[in-house]
Amino acid sequence: MPRSVNAVASRARKKKILKRTRGYYGAKKNVFTIAKNTYEKGLKYAYRDRKTKKRNFRALWIQRINAGAREHGISYSELMHKIEGKGIQLNRKVLADLAMNHPAAFKKVIETVK
Repeated sequence: MPRSVNAVASRARKKKILKRTRGYYGAKKNVFTIAKNTYEKGLKYAYRDRKTKKRNFRALWIQRINAGAREHGISYSELMHKIEGKGIQLNRKVLADLAMNHPAAFKKVIETVK
């Protein structure tokens, strides 16, 4: 009796990987073993950088708030301390948006905490 290898399933697995590596450079797109390694490493990078993205955005928001606050003569740390003391429920993302796009509203927040 001949050996059964289930070529349909193994071909489908390979096609799935090769389809996802379309657009890669050189053998990374059409040699299965290399494509598989590259694809798996890409998934690792994606997982890692979903965490890094959160850190980067928080740092960006802090820089924007600090720049906006210093225009009004107060530092970032002082501003955040006073906002928490007054019980204002604005997070860093919203404060950074106000500082960038709505300076008048941001100025009102600063006047409220001063």
